[in-house]
Formats: sequence, C-alpha cells, structure tokens
Amino acid sequence: MRSRGRSERVTLADVARMAGVSLATASKVLNGRSDVGPRTRELVLEAMAEIGYMPTAARHEQTRGRTLVTVLDIVESRYAGTVLQGILVAATSAQAELLLRLPSDGAAATSPTAARAWMEREKAAGVVGIIALAIAVPASLLLAAEELMVPVVTIDPIDPIDTSESSLVSIGSTNWAGGRSATEHVIKLGHRRIGWIGGPLGSAPSLERFHGYQAALSSAGIAPDGALIRHEAFSVEAGHRHGRDLLALDERPTAIVAGNDEIALGVLAAAKDFGISVPGELSVTGFDDTPQTEWTTPRLTSVRQPLVGMGRMAVETVLGMADGVQPASRHLQLATTLSVRDSTGPVPRS
Repeated sequence: MRSRGRSERVTLADVARMAGVSLATASKVLNGRSDVGPRTRELVLEAMAEIGYMPTAARHEQTRGRTLVTVLDIVESRYAGTVLQGILVAATSAQAELLLRLPSDGAAATSPTAARAWMEREKAAGVVGIIALAIAVPASLLLAAEELMVPVVTIDPIDPIDTSESSLVSIGSTNWAGGRSATEHVIKLGHRRIGWIGGPLGSAPSLERFHGYQAALSSAGIAPDGALIRHEAFSVEAGHRHGRDLLALDERPTAIVAGNDEIALGVLAAAKDFGISVPGELSVTGFDDTPQTEWTTPRLTSVRQPLVGMGRMAVETVLGMADGVQPASRHLQLATTLSVRDSTGPVPRS
C-alpha cells in the first residue's frame, strides 16, 4: 500500500481492504464483538497495526499517559520475543507506554500487604493494566489488582485458570487441537512409534498439547508407550537431552512430537549427534512456529500459534478493560494451524 501524507487519513475501509474483509467485519473487530473468527480478528488487527489505523475518537483525544506493564521471565526466547513484538506494536498504536518487569520472587508474591503495596506503586505511576506472559500470577497480586481495579491479562498462563472464580482474563491458542494436529500429521505419514517431549507438567499449555497428542494416538488405535514420553522444560537443552535418550532406545521412535520449537531444535541436534537423518529416519514437529523454524536444517514442521496476534489481543483486551469494557469471554483462544515443512516425512521402511 502506498505511503500516505500527513493530510491523508487511514480509514477503517482501508483496513478492511488490506485484511480482505468487509467493512462491517472490520467494525466488529474494532468494537470487540465476539461474533468474529479468531483468524479474521487477527488479520484485521494486523492490518490496523501495519497501516497505523487509529479510531476517530482516539485521533482527537489527548494522550492520557496510560502505561502497561508486561511481566515475563524468559526474555531471550524467540517465543517471548515474538509475543512482545505484538504487545509493543499494539501499545505503540494505542499511545500507551510499555514497561517490562521480572516476576516478583519476594514478599509481593506471597504477602497480601506487600502485593497491594506493589500494585499501588504501579497504579500511582500511571499503570492501567498488567500483562503476564507465560508465568504464574500469585493469588495475592490478583487480589490486590482486583481491589485496586487494575485489570490483569495473562498470555499462555502456566497455571490452569478457573475462569468461573477468577477475574483474570487469559489469552492463548487452541493448544489441544495443535498437539493433536501435529500428531495426526505424522500418523498419516505412517508413523506408529511416536515420541513426545513436552514442557513441565505444571504448565497448562504443555499439558493441553500433551492431551492432544494422546487423543490423536487413541483415535488411531495406537497405545501410548510410556518409554517414549518425556516432560521437563521448554528448552533446547531439555529437547537435546531427552532426544538423545529416545534415540538411544533399542526400539527408537520414528517420529517425535515436541511441545515447542525450542525442544524440537534440541531433538534435531540429538539426531545429528547420532547420525540419524531427518526426515529420512526420523520425523520431528515443533510448536509455536517461531521465525527460527525457517532457519533450521531441515526446515521445521511446526504448529503455528498466532504469537504476534496474541500479544496484540492482550493489549487491546487490557486497555478495553481499563476503560470498563469487559471481554466476551474470560478465556480467549486463537486458532492454531500446522505449518508443514521439511522435517517430517513418511515412516522409514524397515
């Protein structure tokens, strides 16, 4: 789209054309309507960010000095970096300042008094909302946030969320469906000895993906083999270590479904250690579809989470809540899709 001069306004019609949707659909997304599909919502939000669309009311409103805080503990991961990209783009578009914080491991994590003091300091500094990225949110902080009317939105929460009891809003993807689709993909290629290496069992997204893996095996009449299943951390090191363990078995798997791309990278390194060709002798899938999947050798088949879209939706949601607009659901999920590349292939002939 050609660049615009200062006198030219970007309109909602421009957004609709760029996203390939009707003006009515773009308007629904802008107004937070729930009757829009996740993928369509993501396309419209991406178009808004790319061409710098700002609602008419916001164009004439003075910047209110709103500040958002994002709390995370894995800054260096490609997953976190990609989600942060979406958060930053959306915050910039909304003229909100963005601060990063590490999770509190002190009294604020356990003491209601300290948690309230922490939240009061943040609110006094102009913070209108908190975004927690892939961390557990202490109950003490949630209670303080609710009492002080500071909305909290979490992305890929570590702990399962009881949406009937908590004021917390969570944003994630269809993890169960993603885990199932990756497993079904290798099953269709003829694989029957299919390993699993996932993140910690205490992680809600990891557990959902694992359950999707189990569901795919069950539907195909394949009995899960405990010897092929591992859970630890979402890290290259864990993938490498457990990948070596699985590939050293007398009856090694012909496919390994990984709980995220970092783990899958470790599995690819383990296969290289053993001189096992991918995908000739071993198929590998990841989860997240971070940019690094295009850089691996071979290129990694991965379940795509709309990571940038999740970040943008978190900002849109928490700012809306700060303005008194409640989301249609306490648990928002964006659709996953499988990106098939070069790391998966037919089961090797015996």
